[in-house]
Amino acid sequence: MTQIQPIRGMVDILPEDSATWRLVEAVLRDTLTAYGYREIRVPIVERTELFKRSIGEVTDIVEKEMYTFADRNDVSLTLRPEATAGIVRAGISNGLLHNQRQKLWCTGPMFRYEKPQKGRQRQFHQFDVEALGFAGPDIDAELIVVTKRIWQALGIDTAVELELNSLGTPESRIRYREQLTAHFERHLDALDEDSRSRLHRNPMRILDSKNPAMHEIVAAAPVITDYLDDQSALHFATLRRLLDAAGISYRINPRLVRGLDYYSRTVFEWVTDRLGAQGTVCAGGRYDGLVEQLGGKPTPAVGWALGLERLLEVYRVCGGVAAHAEPDVYVVAVGDAAIESAFVLAEELRDSNPELRIELNCGAGSFKSQMKRADRSGARVALIIGADEVAAQIAGIKPLREDAEQASVNWSELGATLPGYLE
Repeated sequence: MTQIQPIRGMVDILPEDSATWRLVEAVLRDTLTAYGYREIRVPIVERTELFKRSIGEVTDIVEKEMYTFADRNDVSLTLRPEATAGIVRAGISNGLLHNQRQKLWCTGPMFRYEKPQKGRQRQFHQFDVEALGFAGPDIDAELIVVTKRIWQALGIDTAVELELNSLGTPESRIRYREQLTAHFERHLDALDEDSRSRLHRNPMRILDSKNPAMHEIVAAAPVITDYLDDQSALHFATLRRLLDAAGISYRINPRLVRGLDYYSRTVFEWVTDRLGAQGTVCAGGRYDGLVEQLGGKPTPAVGWALGLERLLEVYRVCGGVAAHAEPDVYVVAVGDAAIESAFVLAEELRDSNPELRIELNCGAGSFKSQMKRADRSGARVALIIGADEVAAQIAGIKPLREDAEQASVNWSELGATLPGYLE
């Protein structure tokens, strides 16, 4: 029978990698919890309209990358390509935003149909943080500061750099777009096909172009910070002062526009040079108009997201590694009577010593083969039970990582005695 192959870009996370995943996820969860953020879990599948209205139809995600299908009632549904829209929808649907402020985080798989490459798959995992109902630049600063604390906890803070920009308000962007469109129209013959299609629909997306042939044209384009309204300029200046006071280094990047239509005012990215072309580790910004755009009441909001696969790559490049959760004790049982007694003893030990990791040999086997399994497991101690031990109601305790004699202990004393062999 033909072997079923995995779907391209849908990658298995194997046991030898999962320990590092858990370590990184724990740092993220614990840090956000310490700052007062709470977890929210939203569906993987949403109505397609949600992403078209939030992300914007003139984006690569909506135009090229979404996994969209019709259900049995011919309703168009989409596997979520990002989490912000779903979190905002959940806030509106569940009445979380009316006269309230929410600090939320969410994690899980996202889906985009694009060319798989290192640190970027078609099913990937994001960690997403949102603060809804906060209008001032202080929350923007907090969201940036908390990422810095995460980098420090993971030991990668020297491998990432913060880039910062402001997009102003939709009104101020209208003036900027007029000047930007006029600039690119003067170089129409030099624009590639994607840029021409965006010229009159979303010219700011041309600034995201990775086409080397357009580098000089993009570099000569007007700078958005020259067109900020007074309130956006004040917001941006205050944010920079707060970051300066917190000792956060950053670089102003006037070409940073982000790829989603809902952003306004603050936008930022944490970038690295350790992963080649795929340099963005974490990105986000303010999206004050999105809640109203999705049917809620006007609500200021800001957030960020990071791809866990890419963060894990940076963590590994910087020398990070998580040890596997090896058992403390491996229980060897030889013979039918010993297997039954060992089963009960292992459960009693778990009750009396819940902090211990105890692996019971399953699948029988000779004494020699079970001792080999005990050694390969990484356990520090083998607990040995055979017919003689059952008859005497004792167990052998054999240290596996040091040259020490095997000891015999009564079953009734195992719970109190065993931890001493693991100190």
